[in-house]
Amino acid sequence: MRGTLFIVAAPSGAGKSSIVNACLARDSNIALSISFTSRAPRPGERHAEHYHFISEAQFQAMIDAGDFFEYARVHGDWKGTARQSVEPLLMQGKDVLLEIDWQGARQVRKQVPDAVSVFILPPSRAALEERMRKRGQDSEATIAQRFAAAREEMSHYGEFDYVIVNEDFDAAVDDMCAIFRGSRLRKDIQVARHAKLITALLSDEA
Repeated sequence: MRGTLFIVAAPSGAGKSSIVNACLARDSNIALSISFTSRAPRPGERHAEHYHFISEAQFQAMIDAGDFFEYARVHGDWKGTARQSVEPLLMQGKDVLLEIDWQGARQVRKQVPDAVSVFILPPSRAALEERMRKRGQDSEATIAQRFAAAREEMSHYGEFDYVIVNEDFDAAVDDMCAIFRGSRLRKDIQVARHAKLITALLSDEA
């Protein structure tokens, strides 16, 4: 049985990665797809753990070869999900989670209409700006650029199936995990998973 594809998007600073990582630690039935990016690693980031860091030329070559499930230019750099990072896992019945932006989410939904999508919002604009500044890695100009991009990103929340407001971290994690569990109980998935049981339950035989 094919796995479920989950999409999680949020503006920079909304706490998406922290929520996702907490859910992955709880739920062993879902795998995180590691995206490719043409940007340089930030302090503390490791290749093949946070991203696959490649050059812009390498990224363009992968685009030309049709290797990406989705890709987009974000904050001046390329980001994308390689097909080989997603399709084999889904075919094995494993659920896969994509941490991508709204542009990538739109591309994925066109190819996988039954993907389950979640958008994470910050509790306020002030909280979002504070979280951006706490990183301590960006200049004022970069923060201003990211804040403007965040407003644009948040305007697309209506394209997603679920919306979580990250006001209380533990509650947000609980909500995300509940979406994962609930999605696995959808009728079509349960019918495929328990076909023999359902047949037996409805049989005329004693």
